[in-house]
Amino acid sequence: MNRRTRRRLLTLAAATGALALGAGTASAAAAPSWSETGTSHVNSLTGSQGLASRADGSLLHRGLASVPLDLRIAGWSHVGDPDVSGGYTFDAYQGGDDATTKMFAATAPDGTRTTYEHTLDQGELLNNSFASVSPDGQWLVSGEWGTMNRLQVFPTPVLNRSAPAPGADLPQAGQIALDKPVDNIQGCDFTDATHLLCSSDDAAKEVLEVALDRPLDGRPVTGHVTTAFAIPQRSICSGSFEAEGIDYDAARGSLRVEIVPPSPCLVTTAVIAYKKN
Repeated sequence: MNRRTRRRLLTLAAATGALALGAGTASAAAAPSWSETGTSHVNSLTGSQGLASRADGSLLHRGLASVPLDLRIAGWSHVGDPDVSGGYTFDAYQGGDDATTKMFAATAPDGTRTTYEHTLDQGELLNNSFASVSPDGQWLVSGEWGTMNRLQVFPTPVLNRSAPAPGADLPQAGQIALDKPVDNIQGCDFTDATHLLCSSDDAAKEVLEVALDRPLDGRPVTGHVTTAFAIPQRSICSGSFEAEGIDYDAARGSLRVEIVPPSPCLVTTAVIAYKKN
């Protein structure tokens, strides 16, 4: 979520209640491989940044209000699209415009949270838009902002033996080099060991598929980018939408993607569900 949208959301949240979304503006149909099965809505303050499915099928949501107070005081002002793997919840945090590090938090099933910081490498942006763990639990994929030709890969804290202990710098592993540039990736999730679906807040507001040459193994790999489908933009409010988090529940074959409507409807985020044909 960009800073302008965050400012509008916080202002509106103080002055208005949630507004019901209705059928309205332009809607793009899903590609033949995915069928829309329904739409739900969440409070944007607690659910607009992303979501992840737990083992029992329930959903974990993240929003501006999800940043714990101790982390906010420490300078971590933004949380991205999360993931759940091996019973652990993985969150991607970023700081202010002068930040020189980004941070991943791993929360155990008992609620114990451990943080892992990564010092920005040369040319790396401070943005930390999402955390997505590979199906084998060994690699954590994340992304920056703007127009990029890569996705970042880290050894998954806690789950990968090569990951350092808390307090040591979390290094990048082999990146995913994309065969075409992507814009404003807000979240990605694995559908299997060699495929990710990513939500893009580009002009088209679309879900992209990234097909890897091989499963992640800590070495550089190429990702082939194609468009899966456009995200429907439906609201009683007119203006610019913002694509946000994405989640694929492999156990149930359910895909969900978030989109924030224009002001003043942005206080409520749409969660659109799909099943693969």
